[in-house]
Amino acid sequence: MIDLMGDWKRTDYCGNLRKTDLKKDVILMGWVQRRRDHGGVIFVDLRDRTGVAQVVFNPEVSSDVHKKAHVIRSEFVLAVKGEISPRPEGTVNPNLNTGDIEVIVNELRVLNESQTLPFVLEEGNEVAENLRLKYRYLDLRKPNLRNNLLKRYQAAKSIRSYLDKNGFLEIETPFLTKSTPEGARDYLVPSRVNPGNFYALPQSPQLFKQLLMISGYDRYFQIVKCFRDEDLRSDRQPEFTQIDMELSFIDEEDIFQIVEGMMTTLFKDVLGLGIAVPFPRLSYHEAISRFGVDNPDTRFGLELVDISDIVKNSEFKVFSRAIEKGGMVKAINVKGYAEASRKELDDLADFVGIYGAAGLAWVKVSQGKWNSPIAKFLSEAEKSYLSEALGTKEGDLLLFGAGKRKIINDALGNLRLKLADNLSLIDKDAINFTWVTQFPLLEYDEKEKRYQALHHPFTAPLDDDISKLEEAPDKVRSRAYDLVLNGSEIGGGSIRIHLRDVQEKVFKSLGIEKKEAEEKFGFLLEALQYGTPPHGGIAFGFDRLAMMLCKTSSIREVIPFPKTQKATCLLTGSPSKVNKKQLTELGIKLRAQLSD
Repeated sequence: MIDLMGDWKRTDYCGNLRKTDLKKDVILMGWVQRRRDHGGVIFVDLRDRTGVAQVVFNPEVSSDVHKKAHVIRSEFVLAVKGEISPRPEGTVNPNLNTGDIEVIVNELRVLNESQTLPFVLEEGNEVAENLRLKYRYLDLRKPNLRNNLLKRYQAAKSIRSYLDKNGFLEIETPFLTKSTPEGARDYLVPSRVNPGNFYALPQSPQLFKQLLMISGYDRYFQIVKCFRDEDLRSDRQPEFTQIDMELSFIDEEDIFQIVEGMMTTLFKDVLGLGIAVPFPRLSYHEAISRFGVDNPDTRFGLELVDISDIVKNSEFKVFSRAIEKGGMVKAINVKGYAEASRKELDDLADFVGIYGAAGLAWVKVSQGKWNSPIAKFLSEAEKSYLSEALGTKEGDLLLFGAGKRKIINDALGNLRLKLADNLSLIDKDAINFTWVTQFPLLEYDEKEKRYQALHHPFTAPLDDDISKLEEAPDKVRSRAYDLVLNGSEIGGGSIRIHLRDVQEKVFKSLGIEKKEAEEKFGFLLEALQYGTPPHGGIAFGFDRLAMMLCKTSSIREVIPFPKTQKATCLLTGSPSKVNKKQLTELGIKLRAQLSD
């Protein structure tokens, strides 16, 4: 029989009880995590969002309550009245915050029952992710997910507090807005009152936060939902949360100082960790040169070395021909790994093939000799120069990639990550922040046969490079910057264009003609004429940051109700079909057959 709460009010949370509360009368409410019957005395681990408390039903205290407790099963919802007592000697549980006390129950109300769950909630039980997501409201009862969401809340609280103390205003921006140049990735919303027209859900509040700077709100932030219709990975979702910031009358140094202060405060508040500042900085060119990628993991070595000048005239034609064709040759010295087997080397060659590399040459330095199929093609002088450039010692394994620059950087940049993982070179407890700066402003899209903005078209070029926009757009460096944490880009931003003529030049370089620019960005171009201050900002992927704070491998572990990799919600069954009446009202007709 189900009881009503009546006039009972919870006095305490289960996980907050301590030995200092002995003799206190309490009312607890929560779920049955575990029930045990020991010689007539019934023990129940009662759980709420703060943790677990042991409650005891002893027939010597109340035979009626003890009899009623026999109906209790896992995940029943209970309310209990009782007195806090010390646990008997030998029964203390040091793994629980409440492990040295228990509640002796004198009254019980069963507020609801539970059917047998579709999976066990105990930690360590493997459950298929699709099943977990279908019953996410049950999955969220697990302590690990509860702790993740608590850390996420603490992170948001810390960030809001820090930005408030530094003069920022939290201002909301619209969700129903105009489609962006990257329109293929927009989620579109049809307008009923404007038939045939669509809103777009924002991929970022970018233009609105720039307009707020023009309006004079010189320090803005927002923890905001954004939307992007793209292929998903373990660290991406179709709807995601950003920490969005914009400031006026600043330069890059101001952004770096504010962000570094925010990160040190965040890691101290949430994890109790001290973070050294200032963060190291790398230009985009240096990051690509040394690590092959623009989000370098600096927790370990294995840096890439460009050896093109040493081997450009080599007898080994794979090297010399790659350089003749405008490519490059790079190498990695894997210290002490000369014992690698042929199968391991073949596996590494297969791995770089994923990124388009034609192969992977290798040399084992053993007993003072270079053991390799390519050794006979290298002169003694080349070996000497290579040894010096790579810091070669006895027992080292040298790996070489030759080909187009982008392919070799991608292949070897990802190879160093694989090697570090295989050889356990990464300190999992290290916190390595790195700024990457001065990205190229534009990149050429071979499919579209035109330049595209590497970040977005409102990023300012370096002052010294503005003159190159017409004659050498691929040489223009931007005032963009990314913050990288342990090899993951957690935030990116830039100093913005605040002059109309410069914005028009960038649009022109992107192949956006005046008519198209006026149609898509006329409101911005007009606004730039009315006293726009120099300004810039940055946005952080809050979900990804929370994932790293919680040390989880999937972003879905820090989101209450995530989507699958196919962008579906197994819990609610969305996206779903809608009826014809709804579509007719919106002026939409689909080719696919719809339900009535």
